[in-house]
Amino acid sequence: MAPNRHPAFSLGTSIAVAALLLSGCAANESGDETSTLAGTLDGAGSSAQASAEDVWVSQFQRTNASVTINYDPTGSGAGREQFIGGGVDFAGSDSALSDEELAGEFAACAPGSAAIDLPVYVSPLVLVYNVDGVDNLRLDPAAIANIFSGAITRWNDPALVDLNPDATLPDEQISAVHRSDDSGTTKNFADYLYQNVPEIWTSEPADAFPYSGEGAQGNSGVVSAVANGNNTIGYADASRVGDLSVAALQVGDEFVDYSTEAAAAIIDASPLVERDNPNDLVVDVDRTSTAPGVYPLVLVSYLIACEDYPDADQAELVAAYLAYVASPEGQAAAAESAGSAPLSADFSDRVLEAVASIR
Repeated sequence: MAPNRHPAFSLGTSIAVAALLLSGCAANESGDETSTLAGTLDGAGSSAQASAEDVWVSQFQRTNASVTINYDPTGSGAGREQFIGGGVDFAGSDSALSDEELAGEFAACAPGSAAIDLPVYVSPLVLVYNVDGVDNLRLDPAAIANIFSGAITRWNDPALVDLNPDATLPDEQISAVHRSDDSGTTKNFADYLYQNVPEIWTSEPADAFPYSGEGAQGNSGVVSAVANGNNTIGYADASRVGDLSVAALQVGDEFVDYSTEAAAAIIDASPLVERDNPNDLVVDVDRTSTAPGVYPLVLVSYLIACEDYPDADQAELVAAYLAYVASPEGQAAAAESAGSAPLSADFSDRVLEAVASIR
């Protein structure tokens, strides 16, 4: 579908959501005694969101003492499946619902209800590596695509040497680690390569990794495999990097390191996909951008919810939690704890407008 620019938000809707936040999430250390919210929410999905979900859940429960939220980072594909099947109240997913999924039924929702995608977590994806003697690896999209498709198999391949004239790359086999589970992280990574070098990365982006090689479960599994292996490289959410080395990426004529500021910049520079439901927000990331100050290899992760729930109290609880997540306070908390890129004020308001459609 054709993309369109971020639509204008409703001031009245934003004020209504802000009132909801103030009534349900007023901060104090022991729990908000004025909060009338109560109940349990179950969510599952994106492992990239795991660190952010930890702080979101902790902060929301602190200020709403009668609420319990459970989030299981089973992976994006599993989370969407559980949501569609009615096993959870909301899902975290690093890829938005497909047209086929949107056309189906959602057991968690009221009969006939639409489901909506809410982009609430933006983070750089990075190439983590563990190669003896190499501290400043530089890669371009062609090199990355050739490594992970199996066309480049040794670290001293001429293409890699040309990109790294000041490094001593060993004559060793490359061990490229990918996600073994269906993952929106994989889809975002593949989309970056497909947009930039489709003549090399010929498979259309999908949650499943399309080539052979070493696989690992979840972001944490990839990071562990890279850290504990030799001459390894893998892709992962930046929040899970730890002490591993990270490659610089070529953007235009420059090699750039990842940053939350650069990740946020590419989101504001990208349009929204045109969807039938104006509250279903999907970002069409411009991964070929060479504009100064952008880092185009980013993960845009969504929370997926019903617009209509069978129970009004549950709908209120879901809306309150998602409003906190998308609010400046929630975004700042995730940025501090997980290293994600906070949504801009305008984009946060647009997400909050969509959250207000939940009933």
